[in-house]
Formats: sequence, structure tokens, C-alpha cells
Amino acid sequence: MVGGGLAGGLTALALRILRPDVSVALVEAGDTLGGNHRWSWFASDLDPARKALLEPFRTARWDGNIVRFPRYERRLDADYFSLASRDFDATLRQHLAQETIRTGSPVERVDGAGVALQGGERITARAVIDMRGFSASSHLTGGWQVFMGRHLRTDRPHGVERPVIMDATVEQLGGYRFVYVLPLGPDEIFVEDTYYQDEPVLDREALSARLDAYCERRGWRGKTIGSETGVLPVVTGGDRDAHLREIAVPGVALAGARALIAHPLTSYTLPLAAETALLVARNADLAGPDMAELLAEHAQGVWDRTSHYRFLGHLLFDAAKPAERYRVFERFYTLPEGLIERFYAARPTPTDKFRVLAGIPPVPLHRAFRALARSGKSLDIPQQRTAAL
Repeated sequence: MVGGGLAGGLTALALRILRPDVSVALVEAGDTLGGNHRWSWFASDLDPARKALLEPFRTARWDGNIVRFPRYERRLDADYFSLASRDFDATLRQHLAQETIRTGSPVERVDGAGVALQGGERITARAVIDMRGFSASSHLTGGWQVFMGRHLRTDRPHGVERPVIMDATVEQLGGYRFVYVLPLGPDEIFVEDTYYQDEPVLDREALSARLDAYCERRGWRGKTIGSETGVLPVVTGGDRDAHLREIAVPGVALAGARALIAHPLTSYTLPLAAETALLVARNADLAGPDMAELLAEHAQGVWDRTSHYRFLGHLLFDAAKPAERYRVFERFYTLPEGLIERFYAARPTPTDKFRVLAGIPPVPLHRAFRALARSGKSLDIPQQRTAAL
């Protein structure tokens, strides 16, 4: 498996648990597994098998969560969880066989029979799965989710009891903006400034100053003990098949964000990564071409069942004025809580699809019709400017 991010790490763990007889190499260019990220999810996102897969990890958990918009504040009852990449890395090193983890190993090329590392070493394999993250493409359309997060140890208790999933009462600057808040302890808090914007531009100085201002207004002062930034694609359409043909290698399976196995509107990946991990582990005897076919069918299924989310994203980016994009989410969070939970889990019912899209008039109809006649903005940028999902 090439790529030691969320998808690769969970797949290696699933194989260790369900098929400890299978020899596995998890090849990662960086020095740690999972990079520098934080993944979060709702309890309802995971079925019992996926919950069991996540049990070894040290996670934060909260009873309920909150959203804030200019017109209202709402508390939701769903339990919420979060996993830091440092805990992800530590747990995998504890549970995986020592010979499985190959960090600090940049890959030169992959093929159906193995992996060539930079420096000349080759690892042969019966099956190869490429999980190296999203690859920018002129065949895909959409926008970008840009964020900067900061982990603070406050000099006194911050008083926040539950996560704030979206605080959209902040000034809207060039796109849908919200602040995400996780109380990690009485004197620890994670604060992230997030934007749904047209260009993949991350202005570190500006975002840092806005985080300073947000924390100052709430009296949160203290020491920064961690930070992260990211630029993630929000895929709203395009020619998926052409994109995958462009990056495919014969006999090599694609999974994770590289195969577009991600929530197209929120960029949530953990529930889908866990689903893929168990699928691979339950079919671990397949040869490379058969594994590639299995995962291609799985990725197509995810793409098909999330089509209406791409439609909603298309309206968000191409019909709503940037400063009014928040209205789409403001309306969405007035819907029944069960629908909201299924939305994040990417398991909508037919009724959910209708309810999410019906009455979108936060977006003017004339702008919506005009947007639907256009294909959207290309997601073709140099890959080094994107962050792994």
C-alpha cells in the first residue's frame, strides 16, 4: 500500500486484525503516518464493524455538538469524535507488525507487481494499492476548502463544553467562512478557520491574524502547542472516468482520496476510509488486477451515491454569491437531525436527497439556472499546492 495517510493506515490495521497471515507493506514518504491532521466524525457515521476498527485509537468524544449561523444557534444530540494524527501514528506503530511500516520512503513509481522506491530499492507484491491522496485534474470541477487550525493550551479554563461544528457568525470573506472549535480539555482547545473559496490560496498571515482575533474576542489566551493547514478539493462535477484514466497504472488499485472516495462537499474521509479498509481486508486473497477491479467498483458506488452532494456543491460555488454561500448551510441545518447525520455519513435516503435540494432558494433561481448551464471551475492546479485528504 502506497500512502500512509488515513486510508492506508486504517487498511493496514484492518488487515492486521482480520488477516494477520497476510504480509503487508505500508509505504509512506513522510516520517510519520497520517501527516499533520485531525479527523472527526459523528457516532452515527460508523456501523459496528467500523466502530470496532477505530477502537484501538485514542480519541476525544463529546455528548452533542453545536452550529451557529446569523439567524440561529442549534444544539445537535449526536455524539462527536476526533482523532489527532499523532495518536493515529502511535497506535499504528503499536499494533502493526514492525516490518509493515516503511516511513521516510518516497516512491519513485508503482506497477502491478510492486513499488520502486527512490534510491533503487524495490518491494514486490501480489497486489498494490495506491492511496497517495487527491491528484489535481483538469477533468474535475469544483472549489476548495482552505483552513488553518490551532491547538491552544489556555492560561485558564476556556469554558467550552461541546464542539462547535460551524460558527458562521464570523465575517464572510470571499466565500463561505466558518470557525470550527473543539474543546480538548478544560484548558485545551482546537480552533480552525475554514473557507469554501474559488481559489486554492492559503494566506497564512491573514488566517493567523483572524484566529488571533477570534480567540481574543472569547478571552482564550495561552500557548500554541500545535497547528495545521490544508487546501482540500470540493469536487462538484467533471469527467470522473477521464480523471481516473489519467492517473491509473495497469494492475494497480486506487483507493482513498486518490480514487475520489471522499465526501464531495465536506471532505470528510474517515467513515469512507474505514469502509474501504474493511472491504480490502475481507478480500485480501485477491490478486492485483482483481483488487483493482473491486476497489474501482467500490469507488464508483461512492461516486454514484453522493451525486446530489456534488449538485449542491455546484450551486454553492457557481450560483451563490461568495458572501452569501453560508445561507445554503444555514438552511441545511434547519432540517431533521437524522437527515444531517446521514448526510455526513454519505448514506442518504431518497427522501433525504429531495429534502436537501428542495427549496434551495438561499440561491436565487436565475443564478441557479445559469450555474447549471456551466460546467464549473477546473480543479487543475499543481498538486504540491493541495493537501492530502
